[in-house]
Order: sequence, then C-alpha cells, then structure tokens
Amino acid sequence: MDILLTGSNGFLGKELGSHFKNYSIKTLSRSASFYNIDLSKQIPEFNNSFDLVVHASGKAHLIPQSNEQIASFYDVNVVGTLNLLSGLSKHIPKQFVFISSVSVYGLIKGENIDESFPLLAEDPYGKSKILAEDIVIKWCEKHNVICTILRLPLVVGPNPPGNLGSMIRGIQKGYYFNIAGGNAKKSMVLASDIANFIIIVANIGGIYNLTDGAHPTFNDLSQSISKKFNKIFTPNLPYYFAYILAKFGDIYGDQFPLNSNKLKKITSSLTFNDSLARNNFGWCSNSVIQNISSLNI
Repeated sequence: MDILLTGSNGFLGKELGSHFKNYSIKTLSRSASFYNIDLSKQIPEFNNSFDLVVHASGKAHLIPQSNEQIASFYDVNVVGTLNLLSGLSKHIPKQFVFISSVSVYGLIKGENIDESFPLLAEDPYGKSKILAEDIVIKWCEKHNVICTILRLPLVVGPNPPGNLGSMIRGIQKGYYFNIAGGNAKKSMVLASDIANFIIIVANIGGIYNLTDGAHPTFNDLSQSISKKFNKIFTPNLPYYFAYILAKFGDIYGDQFPLNSNKLKKITSSLTFNDSLARNNFGWCSNSVIQNISSLNI
C-alpha cells in the first residue's frame, strides 16, 4: 500500500510514520521529508498516486496571543487542507484519513460526548477543524474517496508537547501541583493506538472519537508520571486558593499562569464516548496510565 503522510515531523506524525514503515510511505512536511512543502502557502505537485492519504498536518491547539496567531489556524488547518486536496486532484487516492480533534465540539466540560453531538466550537482552533472536516468530507464525496475523520482528545506518546509536556517537566523539576485534588477526568489516547487503528478503519471510513476508555483524572496522570521519575509527592493547591490566583490572572492577563477560564477547564471533567469505534471495529485501546512507565517521555 502506498501512503502519503502529511505533518510527518509533528508529534503525532512521527509516531504514525514509525508505525507505517512496513508500507511504501511518502512523507510531507515543511522540511526533512520526501515532499518539503508548506501547505499553508503551496499546492503540492505529486508525481504518483497513493492508496491512502493520512492528513496529520495542522496547527496544534493553543491560546492565540495575536491576530496573526488567530489567522494562522485558518491558514494552516483550512488553507493547508484545501491546498493538499488541490494537489491530489490529478492523483485521487482510494482512502483519506483526516486527523481532527474533539475541540470541534466546543466544550470545556461534559461527559460521554459522542459523535452525534453538535459541533459548537467558537475558538479559532476548533472552528478551523470544523471547516477542514467539512472540506474533506465534501471532497471525498465528490471524488468517491473513502473518508475517515478521527476526533482525538489529548494524545500521549514519546516527548509530548503542550500541556502534557509542561506537566512532565513540572513534575521532574518539582513545581507541578494538582488543583482541588486533580479529580477532573479527561479523555486521552496513546499515539501508537491511533496508528494501528488507521490502517483498519481507512478501508471503511466514518467519523470516530478515539480514547483509551479509562478517562483518568489529573491526579491519576500526575501520580503515574511522578512514579516514572521516582517522585513521591505531588502537591495539591486547594480550590479556594486557586480561585484567588485565577482572579489575579484575569487582571494581569496571559503572563499569569492561571485565570478563571483555565481554572474551570482544569477542575471540570471532559470525557468522550468512543463506543462507535469499539462496536464497529473492535477498537481495543491501551490504558495511558498503565503505559506511562514504558513511554519515552
């Protein structure tokens, strides 16, 4: 099987590439790949066809600090997708897998959210993923391509970026603490499990949430990471103290580590239902918590 993998140098892309190494794979990224292309600015020219395209390229979730950063979500996630599809117009693949996000639901709290939930995102990242999903679906319908969309929560794998990477560094250096006991549950999934599932689901298509099925708490996660690094104590910040700090953050802005919005997210459970993948494909994911010790994080 001939595979095109975009975003091959990204966090998830690297993991996918390592799992696809037994196939004929061409990588696409801004540099150090087979196709060195910035999809937000260029339409690629392909000289061959692909059985499967996995579009993992995209701008990751963060809070934009400027109008330029807001625009970049659209440029990378929407324009980049349009340019990729335009480049594929002369070499239509059989299957297309788009890596999306549970951020499309636009929620900061809720439990057992399934794929039928409306897409309510209002933030630049979530809105860009909604637009990209719609573009991919319509293009695949037009060209009779099997379309798969994977909506992912927090992805866990080697050397993770973002909030998880910050948590790991904080625990290693001794300055991480849970808030209000760290009892909020969050869905997450192992990058390696996503890679294995793609090859299975790409033949059928559909839209799927993917999780590890366990939905651990922040305390579960922090304790597992602490154990891996032989740290025996994870301090806790009481809610009332965190609430006061968050109010200061509301006043002083993004330079402050906590504000009311962040506090609400940290202390609210947000979990997603992946029974569609489990029932249709036997999606059998591994527990993030049970596998933390074996990951190179």
